[in-house]
Amino acid sequence: MNYAEIKNCDIANGPGVRVTLFVSGCTHHCEGCFNQETWDFQYGQPFTQKTQERILTELAKDYIAGLTLLGGEPLELGNWQALMPLVREVKERYPDKDIWCYTGYLFDRDILGTFCERWEQMEAFLSYLDVIVDGEFILAQKDISLRFRGSTNQRIIMVQESLAQGEIIYWDEL
Repeated sequence: MNYAEIKNCDIANGPGVRVTLFVSGCTHHCEGCFNQETWDFQYGQPFTQKTQERILTELAKDYIAGLTLLGGEPLELGNWQALMPLVREVKERYPDKDIWCYTGYLFDRDILGTFCERWEQMEAFLSYLDVIVDGEFILAQKDISLRFRGSTNQRIIMVQESLAQGEIIYWDEL
């Protein structure tokens, strides 16, 4: 897997100050995408053990609330598989920090349906995520007043609560 960028102090992609990892590779190709260069799976730099350690070191800072994965598309097959050791290690080292993941795939249809049926490790990957912002960006539904979303169709979903209750539980901004 390649990645496009790491931001050490991001306040736009989840609550609090966050470390964000922009992965490379996306097959959605949403019209109006703010990060089109990351559609290319070869864009950027290889994600290595050194890259992972850099992220883990940044997450150690007290003022960092958590990690956000976006891109590109973190849930492309090769991407989430490459991210598995990172999210596992984040939860082991920093259990109080949350992990957000932005995806163009739909949580209930694609992730819980197709992905979990095809790849047994997807359930393990999901066990490390706290929040998923799902749905492709739709330019016609763009709304700059939305918090942590780009278009009105996108949903902010509490992953563990949704899995436990068997229905989608939305993140409460309060």
